[in-house]
Amino acid sequence: MANVAAGTVWNLPNYLGEIFTASKLETPMLAIMGGLGGTKQTDNFSFAVEQNYSLETAAQPAITETASLTAPTAVSHVRSQVLNVCQIFQEQIAVSYERLAGQGRLSGLNSQNSANPIQDEIDFQTMTALQTVARDVEFTIMQGAYVPATSAAVANKSRGINAAAGQTNSASSATLTKEMIDQILQDLWDNGAQFVNPVMVMNSFQKRQISNIYGYAPTDRNIGGVNIQQIETDFGNIGVILDPFQLAATVAVVTDVNRLGIVTQPVPGKGNLFLEELAKTGASEKLQLFGKLGVDHGPAANIGTITSLATS
Repeated sequence: MANVAAGTVWNLPNYLGEIFTASKLETPMLAIMGGLGGTKQTDNFSFAVEQNYSLETAAQPAITETASLTAPTAVSHVRSQVLNVCQIFQEQIAVSYERLAGQGRLSGLNSQNSANPIQDEIDFQTMTALQTVARDVEFTIMQGAYVPATSAAVANKSRGINAAAGQTNSASSATLTKEMIDQILQDLWDNGAQFVNPVMVMNSFQKRQISNIYGYAPTDRNIGGVNIQQIETDFGNIGVILDPFQLAATVAVVTDVNRLGIVTQPVPGKGNLFLEELAKTGASEKLQLFGKLGVDHGPAANIGTITSLATS
């Protein structure tokens, strides 16, 4: 059944049966990054992700005694700053008084002495609003595109992990291979990535390829199948994360998940991701869920992606 705006007796029916959704509720990266409560706070919608600088190419000096009598030309290493933004996440909950009063009205199949499993419609709609926000945050963590607001009419949009990648290797529509994985890890290491607590993040199809690549027959001849959760590589053990909100054709590598976090921008006196009543305009309960969150994806040098992978 299609979702509706304000809930009424007629468009928000009660049914018997266990409550279940086929929508994916898994938010693994959000959990790693501290959840909706975040790990950092800011009082500015823009926040700094990192400062970075580069050194000269390493070489063997050739300085004579005579040359050493005069100091060499000064070299000052210039830093640059990478920013991201907190963006608005907002949901409204609206249920008519008539709908709230009709909690005992059941649609569909009914049985004697049965009761509505939803005892409080506002509580249920609040729970699903939180689930919606969590899914949207997880989507943003993986697929967010950076847009800083320049006026009240422009929405801040937080940069996600894929867009933050400092190293991107294209598979040119080929199937994921061990060589592709080894290459992205080598490229990251060669370009300064810190392998501290590394993970690979992928959708369902690429997760199957990981098991095909690294799977082996178990010693028990009565048990078959594999579910690869970690792979051992030349650059350390890499955790494997199945994320429903990662692009099907992309595998992301984050070499230090300890550097990831959710940044919140609390509203003074209200906090962040708070539920509050809206002004009465008639016979309904109206509330809004409001929060500002952004993705601290850490240094770009610690992120790599394999893109344009085959998905069938």
